Amino acid sequence: MFSVVAVLLATARCVHSKAVLAHFMIANSVGFDLSRWESDITLAQQAHIDAFALNMDSNSGMQDQITLAFNAANNQGFKLVFSFNYLGAGPWSQDSVISLLQQYVTDGAYYHYGPGNQPFVSTFEGPDNAEDWVSIKQQKGCFFVPGWSSKGAAAAASLADGVADGLFNWQAWPYGNNEMTTDPDNHYVFNLNGRPYMMAVSPWFYTNLPAFSKNWFLKTDDLWYQRWQQNLQIDPEFVEIITWNDFGESHYIAPYNDNVNALFSSAPFNDAKDHPHTGFLAALPYSIDRYIDGGAPALDTETLSFWYRLQPKSACSDGGTIINNGDNPTSYTTPETVSVDSIFYTALLVGSADITFTIGGVNQVGDWDSTPSGGTGLYYGSVPFNSQLGDVTVTVSRDGAALLQQSGAAIAGDCAGGSENWNVWTGSV
Repeated sequence: MFSVVAVLLATARCVHSKAVLAHFMIANSVGFDLSRWESDITLAQQAHIDAFALNMDSNSGMQDQITLAFNAANNQGFKLVFSFNYLGAGPWSQDSVISLLQQYVTDGAYYHYGPGNQPFVSTFEGPDNAEDWVSIKQQKGCFFVPGWSSKGAAAAASLADGVADGLFNWQAWPYGNNEMTTDPDNHYVFNLNGRPYMMAVSPWFYTNLPAFSKNWFLKTDDLWYQRWQQNLQIDPEFVEIITWNDFGESHYIAPYNDNVNALFSSAPFNDAKDHPHTGFLAALPYSIDRYIDGGAPALDTETLSFWYRLQPKSACSDGGTIINNGDNPTSYTTPETVSVDSIFYTALLVGSADITFTIGGVNQVGDWDSTPSGGTGLYYGSVPFNSQLGDVTVTVSRDGAALLQQSGAAIAGDCAGGSENWNVWTGSV
């Protein structure tokens, strides 16, 4: 059972129209029991995430897990929404969508939006089935925010005579060797012409799964920090974090689930295991509250988060991994041309402080590339490996006294299977 304080906090959040969802791959909940669902939900609540968007294939066969998810969400005072995946196993039939909505949208854990208190529904693709949603909306009264990114903003906004109440833009990563900008977001906002926009924020992207014909890396070294800053510029109605638990594409922020090891059966190695991403959660409550409330939250606890790859980019073969170049997909770039051998870090601090690193016994002094106005808030920076290998220790100090200190995984000169793992390791304190 959740506490009275948790109920009051949840109620306070409900007065805001904004919300932060985390994309949850229901297929990766294999082996979950009620306790594991409650554990993940508690972690999401501590990060100030409002709801999981349950990504479900049309033939997922995960009804038992959906039931557990709703039981756990009700126990914890959390919310869930459905995100119908039209690509993974083919399109959903209209009847199947209506049947699932009929079963769950009146559940107390299902997230509703707006003055009409409508059940919030999203998709991963499915623009060719846009006409289905005219009837689905008539029957179920849902607030429909699909992810029809393959069509582009203008076309998606007008499909089925504008059946979408808002749109989700899946593009959270840059193409090629470019920096991520807010141009795609602004394009959506313009074409929606006042309808709500759901912006994507993601920490990373790397996948090497031959069974799915995927071996890609995207430029993401500082993306987690930069994208939350861009979120403040766009100030969308909704944010969806990509993702909570997609281990196969390395953009998870949840603890690893050993039951998904089979996902990597065709891969040269399991790139997610022993590469925790929970360090990305450290500053997330601050970033979310700043977005929701429109101002810098009060800071009671100082924290440090840091992330880096575990091999220099030239240590091993690139594994045939390529970079998505967007509009020119036949012009490929290799990961070593876009990735930087550095440790990246953020800290929530009440005042200025110094940051230092020890890599393989060699000390390095870090610096802050961005500091908050007034000295209190989120600090950001990076420091290069400088070809150093070995154990990593990060220390934040003030007036010569250690304030925060954490050890990280060693940077090594060899690679599992002889090729680079382009995934990232994170730590926090």
